[in-house]
Amino acid sequence: MSNTPPAPIGVVGHYNLLERLEPAGPGELFRARDTRLGRTVAVRLLPAEFASEAGERAELLERARALVALSHHNTTALFEVGEHEGRVYLAFEFQVGQTLRAEMAGRQMKVRRAVEVAVQIADAVSDAHAAGFVHGGLSPDSIVITAKGHAKIPAFELASRSGFEPNTAEARLHDYDAPEESKGEESDERSDVYSVGAILYEMLTTRRPLHRGSAAPSAANGHVPAELDHVVLKAVAPNPASRFQSAAVLAAELRATVAFLDSRDGAGDEEERSAAPAVGFPWTLTLVVILLALGVLAWWLVAP
Repeated sequence: MSNTPPAPIGVVGHYNLLERLEPAGPGELFRARDTRLGRTVAVRLLPAEFASEAGERAELLERARALVALSHHNTTALFEVGEHEGRVYLAFEFQVGQTLRAEMAGRQMKVRRAVEVAVQIADAVSDAHAAGFVHGGLSPDSIVITAKGHAKIPAFELASRSGFEPNTAEARLHDYDAPEESKGEESDERSDVYSVGAILYEMLTTRRPLHRGSAAPSAANGHVPAELDHVVLKAVAPNPASRFQSAAVLAAELRATVAFLDSRDGAGDEEERSAAPAVGFPWTLTLVVILLALGVLAWWLVAP
């Protein structure tokens, strides 16, 4: 078998484009080879009209380059931001895995697993907030689950949230927007809290929460304990003031729920118990009765 690397289908900067990928976001997405460092990366080539004005483009590049400093293990690392033939490109960590949507597969996930993924997402979002970024593009389609089962949130949407919103509105995935975002009102870190809660709600129930308020997840999934109901419903509260005020607090609450689930030795996903077997006659009493009967029979046989 030949070890010759595949011929590139294109070149962007010092990256050989090897394979076109399905993008969850704007522009074109490729698996690529970094010819300088010899590593596999993902390259997103933004549309030519993306931030076409010089001021917008400069702001986009500055904000996107600031993402390179993010290093949370649940955030896809951004390696480089540049321009190629008048188009902006981003080179970032290539992940082998699947989307969270694929893991969900249209069914209710195990409670313990769903909470574990939500904790990882909330941790990454909290780290981004601490660096001054609000995400705004979270969805099961944009979150990658690595081969080792770890969640990775995309870094690009962190940049696309602010500074050049008019040019990127069509690129964002609105299904998990908070109520205030869908109304075009100002959003903040609590809007990301809603998005994390909405994703967790769907992992547990296969449904997205309603902006006017939703039923507790346990109404659709009997494995969800009341303690988790409280956390999820607070995260997706229609009024931002009623939600957790930071992703860090949400992550802490979810960790506490994990500890509770683990203390139950079942993580909330026990198989439905079958009906208890009918209580039979105690075997010890049965044995006594048999011995007595044999004794009476032996006495009767030998009696004069």
